[in-house]
Amino acid sequence: MRNPLKIGHRGAKNHIAENTLESVKQALELGVDGIEIDVHRCASGELVVFHDFTLDRMTNGSGEIAKHTLLELQQLQVEGQFSIPTLEEVLNVVDKACVINIELKGKQTAEETCRILDDYINSHGWNYDQFIISSFQSHELETVYKTHKNLRLGVLTKASVSDAIEIANSVNAFAIHPNMALITKTNVAYAQELGYKVIVWTVNDEVAITRMKSYGVDGIISDNPERL
Repeated sequence: MRNPLKIGHRGAKNHIAENTLESVKQALELGVDGIEIDVHRCASGELVVFHDFTLDRMTNGSGEIAKHTLLELQQLQVEGQFSIPTLEEVLNVVDKACVINIELKGKQTAEETCRILDDYINSHGWNYDQFIISSFQSHELETVYKTHKNLRLGVLTKASVSDAIEIANSVNAFAIHPNMALITKTNVAYAQELGYKVIVWTVNDEVAITRMKSYGVDGIISDNPERL
């Protein structure tokens, strides 16, 4: 049975508020191989690490995250006690300790993500293999591919492994990232025969984790990374 990469979902989502620096630190303490985070571009142009398109579920704020400046977002609290971090703040906390899977969640996030990663690769000692850039949005992946062919891309899907492979072919992706419900032993083997890694999400209970491992997936994204 394959031992896939252990990837903490939004840090360590089931332990501490998702996509916060504290959640990222907790994932590192749990010994993950990678951490998955989400980025949006805020109204003042910076990339912030946050999952939802709106602030209402996780913070004491309201409305679309893209319509708030970084200064406004920094005044909010996540689950009453945490802050919304920037991408750079997360990278500084991780400090090359594991792989970072950056999901391009919001619109127009690709170019700024690439600019920041260029800086961390050229000036902070990181390398291309320490990043995976994933998205459901094929046009964001295409933007990365056109200018940064050394960055590893992951095609997210909750609809079809075949469709993900088709998009992966067009951007020379490193991996496909299917929802667990789409996974079979056959389609995992097929994707791997084509040269793609298969990184599955979000796998939290022991039975599902064991099943994904038996299918030979290359990585598992989990809210409970200590179970991997």
